[in-house]
Amino acid sequence: MTKNVLIELGLEELPAYTVTPSERQLGERVAAFLTENRLAFDSIQTFSTPRRLAVRVLGLAEQQTDLSEDFKGPAKKIALDADGHFTKAAEGFVRGKGLTTADIRFEEIKGEEYVYVTKNETGRPAKEVLAGIPEVLAAMTFPVSMHWASNSFAYIRPVHTFTVLVDDEALELDFLDIQSGRISRGHRFLGHDVELQTADSYEDDLRSVFVIADAKERQQLIVDQIKAIEVAQNVQVEIDEDLLNEVLNLVEYPTAFMGSFDAKYLDVPEEVLVTSMKNHQRYFVVRDQAGKLLPNFISVRNGNDQHIENVVKGNEKVLVARLEDGEFFWREDQKLVIADLVAKLEHVTFHEKIGSLSAHMDRTKVIAEHLAAMAELSDQERTDLARAASIYKFDLLTGMVGEFDELQGIMGEKYALLAGETAGVAAAIREHYLPNSAEGELPETKVGAVLALADKLDTMLSFFSVGLIPSGSNDPYALRRATAGIVRILDKFGWNIPLDELIASLYDLHFESLTYDNQDAVMAFIAARIEKMMDSSIPKDIREAVLASDTHVVKELLAASSAIFQKSQESGYKEAVESLARVFNLAEKAPAGVAAAADLFENEQEKALFAAAEGLVLTGDMASNLDKLFALSPVIDAFFDNTMVMADDEAVKNNRLALLAVLTAKARKVAAFNLLNTK
Repeated sequence: MTKNVLIELGLEELPAYTVTPSERQLGERVAAFLTENRLAFDSIQTFSTPRRLAVRVLGLAEQQTDLSEDFKGPAKKIALDADGHFTKAAEGFVRGKGLTTADIRFEEIKGEEYVYVTKNETGRPAKEVLAGIPEVLAAMTFPVSMHWASNSFAYIRPVHTFTVLVDDEALELDFLDIQSGRISRGHRFLGHDVELQTADSYEDDLRSVFVIADAKERQQLIVDQIKAIEVAQNVQVEIDEDLLNEVLNLVEYPTAFMGSFDAKYLDVPEEVLVTSMKNHQRYFVVRDQAGKLLPNFISVRNGNDQHIENVVKGNEKVLVARLEDGEFFWREDQKLVIADLVAKLEHVTFHEKIGSLSAHMDRTKVIAEHLAAMAELSDQERTDLARAASIYKFDLLTGMVGEFDELQGIMGEKYALLAGETAGVAAAIREHYLPNSAEGELPETKVGAVLALADKLDTMLSFFSVGLIPSGSNDPYALRRATAGIVRILDKFGWNIPLDELIASLYDLHFESLTYDNQDAVMAFIAARIEKMMDSSIPKDIREAVLASDTHVVKELLAASSAIFQKSQESGYKEAVESLARVFNLAEKAPAGVAAAADLFENEQEKALFAAAEGLVLTGDMASNLDKLFALSPVIDAFFDNTMVMADDEAVKNNRLALLAVLTAKARKVAAFNLLNTK
């Protein structure tokens, strides 16, 4: 007969961004623990609120499955001495398995006998195994941890309650000096401690004390309440997924409501209002049916609807203070002069080891000019690029960005337009920050894209040059994001810019403010970001083979990995790759400076391969290139079937190796085929 098991950990309020990942992690760890301990179960449900993480295991077996495992030991000649007694080697082997020499048997393998033992282990009751749950909880990892009281163990937040119920039975366990029981805490203001009756009654028990334990149910409740307000007020509400997830993990018993603010604030740029509401107050934005911003907001209370009018007034008061700040900075910033702000950037530190923001901008401008030709910008685009690169960080010194740093670039565009800058310059100021997240939007204009590339390239090269290189998961200066942005922008615009040549050319530049260093580390870092961009379903050997090619154009590298992966699903892949891999492996032995000479060919197969290699023309179309290379497989096989490459005659041998080197040099445009796994 199976059991249902509930595991709940009651904590102080968790940071909202940690709740969902922690809920998922707990479920995965419990499932792994049960599997490793041979405890069968039907399924696992997870629960979370800001003050608890919980798991319910459905259909848990009453005991572990029995274990029967064979172990091979030393050879019989080592296990027995001359008198036929077991040696210390045999005794040590069985002792290590918890057995005795009486359990030994001998089995023959390839003409020689070896010691074998079978270890049989009867499954323990599930309750005994569940005593290991505290270890599962202790093994959890979090982005932040803390100590409390006299406890030496760091955890995400102080633990208040701990429960393990097997159906209706509460197990007596200990976690961080908290004794397990069946008490859980209700809503901080509306509820009280509650006794959990059974594993199955968990949601109902907590609902009675104003806690919705199921995050999915809580989220749907929030969405339904917002939708109801939309219908009642004839408005549209932007339900941003990230904001919804954050709000979800701030409340245990949600009640959505609509508030308002004075329409005069709508004269302030919409981005300021939206940032104030979403980022600072965690409010949902409200629009009319035409999409126009309305002087309203939706918030979610952590509680019921009693005295909701007081809650509305309080939220409105807090928001007005924010909007007053935004209105003030919007008005005052327009009195500033861009040139004055740019001059002050000389006194703003980019990084203490690197120098000022002004010096960073100077290097970026040189790089931007360098990239302009590669990106084939028009004369007007070059003019806009030069101007944008001269001023693009000025808005960092405005009051608005000082108060709302999320608006950097956005306010730069608006203030630039007010100051009479061209639309191209203004857009580039905004777009140079893009992408601002792993999957964030990319620049739309060429000028903005080039300025973004230049800014990110100098950022990466500068930090690498002074030894501030990311290691492990540590990346305090977001260099992985910046480098991924470089790769994504190059891919989007399809610029035929080989990254090896680009980086090498930047290292040839000379600046008074900084000398670039660590070029090899930079190239390896870029390659790692390109590999991350490749489809996750593409095997590692294909990714590595493509990155080892002689192609360094982002769009071609991505196309090559996809083309090879597609081919790997088709018949003939193994044979074609093995033919090319054989060519690559032998070509490595070709002497430098030796060219293939037709008059040294001794058979028709050599001549055919030489003609095929000489006539092979590969382009930027990687799928077509791969077709052409794979089509050579019969020619390559015929060559090897009829030709001894490593001939005794040195001139003939070197000529054949040079022939293979010709083909390898061309094929390496697609991939290093000898790195592909065909087993």
